[in-house]
Amino acid sequence: MDIDKLKIGTEGTFVPPFDKSIERIRKIEEGGYDSVWWADHLMSWIPESIWTPDITKLAVGQKSPHTYFDALCTIAVAAWSTTKIQVGTCVTETFRRHPAVLAQEFLTLDHISKGRAILGIGAGEIENITPYGIEYNNPVGRLEESIKIIKLLWEKKEKFDFNGKFWKLKDAVMGLTPYVKDKYPPIWIGAHGPKMLDLAGRLADGWLPASIDTKAYKDGLKIIRESAKKAGRNPDDITPGFWCYSILDEDSEECHRLLETPLAKNFLLAKSDANFKRFGISHPLGENFYGLLNFIPTHYDRKTVLDAIKKIPTKMCEDSYLCGTPDDVISQIEKYVKIGLQHIVICNVTLFCDVGKLKSSYECMKKVVDYFKG
Repeated sequence: MDIDKLKIGTEGTFVPPFDKSIERIRKIEEGGYDSVWWADHLMSWIPESIWTPDITKLAVGQKSPHTYFDALCTIAVAAWSTTKIQVGTCVTETFRRHPAVLAQEFLTLDHISKGRAILGIGAGEIENITPYGIEYNNPVGRLEESIKIIKLLWEKKEKFDFNGKFWKLKDAVMGLTPYVKDKYPPIWIGAHGPKMLDLAGRLADGWLPASIDTKAYKDGLKIIRESAKKAGRNPDDITPGFWCYSILDEDSEECHRLLETPLAKNFLLAKSDANFKRFGISHPLGENFYGLLNFIPTHYDRKTVLDAIKKIPTKMCEDSYLCGTPDDVISQIEKYVKIGLQHIVICNVTLFCDVGKLKSSYECMKKVVDYFKG
């Protein structure tokens, strides 16, 4: 793919006051971005036990790290307030949202946005599920059934039945059609493991993994394309995306200092034990621990979290973030493009590490966007 055809998105989660965030979304669109994405969270990956001013100055103005507006309501407002930029979830799931409800919600967003909505979906993260009294089981199988139901509701012209393991529908129907005839919202899957990658190859329109290195990206894309071929699909119909945490500054040494901060390392607690094993240690929260499946931030006291963070190697941070000067980050992105990346979503977390870098980090990010957008 030509470098100048790379699409670039960013994370758009709103925080109070709501109207200020609307202004920000409009500026994102004016700034040349192609897409903006919302995490569908009830809970942050940051434990409130370390959300204190001595660790991040953001805690002075925002009393809880778990401050989220509903993602789909927010996307509706953002879509109505913009005209060109694509809007999507990164990602939602079907433990809290029934597939029929998701099918209707995203067709509604399709109309509000005039065809710009993307259904980013995944197997779910335990932090948003079990603390709220919802049983978390068989996430991959449940997701597969859910996507099949969503597609049936979109494409079937008559009522139908569905007799699955997780969902049973009788005389189900959806009369709402897409904004553009026969053009339904694309479904992007946040896939990492072999089963999820295979599922993406069979059913997805796009792939949106989070913060993986180039080797994992190359290997994952290979699995997806092979799975697509076996399913009789054209692998080129699946957009290779990438969602990544980023730390940016005009000074490379300053970026490496920020990688050592507690919050920069905290985000890595969501990774699997296998990820940590590659760097010579077990997951700091336990053998065979996998953050997406086991990490519930509200369960951990301050000492436990800080002790775990201290064990995370800096090299692992370097491999997990887009990090450095604008030129450094451009070079890192180009490596993914050579593998097959077509749409990157940059999540700037520099301000979590040092709120004084808020303005300068976004200025660096704009240089990255301008480079790829010519």
